[in-house]
Amino acid sequence: MTPNAPHILLVNPWIHDFAAYDVWARPLGLLRIAGLLREAGFRVSYIDCLDRFHPRGPKTDPSARCGRGPYRKTPIPRPPGLADVPRTYSRYGIAPEWLAEDLLALDRPDLILVTSLMTYWYPGVRETIGHLRAAFSDAPVVLGGIYARLWTDHARSACGADEVATLADEGEILEWVSDRVEFPVSMAVDAGDPDTLPWSALDLQSKIPFAPLLTVRGCPFQCAYCASKFLEPVCRRRQPAAVVEEIAYWRDAHGVRDFVFYDDALLMDAKRHAVPLLDAIIRSGGRDSMRFHTPNAVHIRGITRETADLMFRAGFRTLRLGLETTAFESRSDLDRKVTEAEFRRAVAHLKAAGFERNQVGAYLLTGLPGQEMAGVEASIRIVRESGITPIPAHYTPIPHTALWEKAVAASRYDLASDPVFTNNAVFPCLPAFSWEAASRLKRLCGG
Repeated sequence: MTPNAPHILLVNPWIHDFAAYDVWARPLGLLRIAGLLREAGFRVSYIDCLDRFHPRGPKTDPSARCGRGPYRKTPIPRPPGLADVPRTYSRYGIAPEWLAEDLLALDRPDLILVTSLMTYWYPGVRETIGHLRAAFSDAPVVLGGIYARLWTDHARSACGADEVATLADEGEILEWVSDRVEFPVSMAVDAGDPDTLPWSALDLQSKIPFAPLLTVRGCPFQCAYCASKFLEPVCRRRQPAAVVEEIAYWRDAHGVRDFVFYDDALLMDAKRHAVPLLDAIIRSGGRDSMRFHTPNAVHIRGITRETADLMFRAGFRTLRLGLETTAFESRSDLDRKVTEAEFRRAVAHLKAAGFERNQVGAYLLTGLPGQEMAGVEASIRIVRESGITPIPAHYTPIPHTALWEKAVAASRYDLASDPVFTNNAVFPCLPAFSWEAASRLKRLCGG
């Protein structure tokens, strides 16, 4: 950090939704930018409106539930147009007065960077930006993140930011910030090599209950329901040795035990990536000192006898599979990720390695355009019979995906007019919201 350097404030906004839970969720992109700016000499501050460990909140054990836990929530009015949904709508995160106090304690920022994730969470982004304006009326506010990139025009008109940034390349981001605050930097950034970038600034958080890891950026598949290819057109891998070095740092310097892979393609080309990575993790302590989790799901084809055994020995405790449906003969409109034989073979390898039913879950998409509930129920039964846990994944319509136009045509809402209607909690592509259907699926899954 350079004395008298520009002060950059980075903010993770509130969530407005019918339901939200911290399932190993952190704004990794924002924290990565924070680490980059700090390394380049900027003064950096960070405020997390979702902070479950805020000093004003209840005392919480960071190791409980392997780092997961409920957000603080406050009921608020439902957005216009969603009056047909008989659910409580809430603000998730710290109290507004806590945010006001935290902002007052800061030096005036020269630039405020706000991130965004789910498109339908933008009301929380808008409220957050309003509070930032009240505290620092003359500081430019810039909105970035996934919502800003997927729905740029809407973000520009709806959220109150001075500017909406759609950059994803770290080198471009650093240059962009440098230009905005007129602070030249000499740091060279090769965004094509993720290992040349500083680690994410996890230490800016109140607590570090777990460390998110991203070892592969992008995904080789182009699934009809997923925007990964739009957001990360090129796959870039980190070197296994560099990943293990980062893991060892957070474990040894900060006492972190839980590590969460955010990868969309962790097991792709496993011989050159996952296998050496898992080998190195085992040599560095493995399951004796660490627990690993894959909430983003791994590709089933990558689960061989070797990778299953290595993941078990490395200390993987939560393993999610990207199954989506067991209608294998008709799934080509969604993706081409797995056959029935590959699924059953992968489950057999995982069980032989030592994984138990409650450790392995298969995501199953529900609420797709034109989807019959009978098909979802059949998929749940097949997964349960295989000896692992079915996990419903409610479909969110996303612009820039192959399924978007079909979703727009099927929805009972005008999806294209407002991202709030894409909320997967309301099953936007079904004829009506049904507590009965949602509860039945939960019961079938064993919940």
